[in-house]
Amino acid sequence: MVVDHAKDDTDVESNGPVTVIVNSKARKGKIDEFEEWMDGIIHESMKFEGHMGVNVIRPIDPLSNPEYVIIFRFNTYENLTKWQNSEIRKEWLEKSADVTDGELIVQKQTGLEFWFTPPHNTGQHAIPPRYKMAIVTGGIVFALLSSLVPLIRQATAMLPQTLSILAAVAIMVPLMTYVIMPSATKLLRPWLSKKTLF
Repeated sequence: MVVDHAKDDTDVESNGPVTVIVNSKARKGKIDEFEEWMDGIIHESMKFEGHMGVNVIRPIDPLSNPEYVIIFRFNTYENLTKWQNSEIRKEWLEKSADVTDGELIVQKQTGLEFWFTPPHNTGQHAIPPRYKMAIVTGGIVFALLSSLVPLIRQATAMLPQTLSILAAVAIMVPLMTYVIMPSATKLLRPWLSKKTLF
């Protein structure tokens, strides 16, 4: 069974990338079979138009807590819907009953929400207001542009400008995704989650 904790479809932006986070527990004693199932459904999703990639967060100790987080992205909500409504996806979800324990928990996020939702969120934690997400993201981007980019330009001074920009992007995006944003959102969680009057 699949439990979808996403907001209503009418609230999902259809003109931008959509991130889908799936939480699933492998059935004990069937870790290898689960890995095969996961690999299969991932490869099928990659055949669909608009697929932008997949990340898998594997459990640290699969024997005691075999919980997996599968994160994949589509360029538009429309293309995501084509995958979600496909017969091949339904077939693979039916196969999951033999290798998973409990329900598959699915979340859909758009825009900045991916950076501001804990990876193990099951819908109980509210996504921060957009203005707060914009303030945090803008502040971090400004700090990186002011400090890191000049250093990258200096280090790549002998390269063409296009390659220098590419190098800056290649460094900044992973740094924000895997280091800065997780740390910043964890540190600012009390403020981000605090209810306001507007």
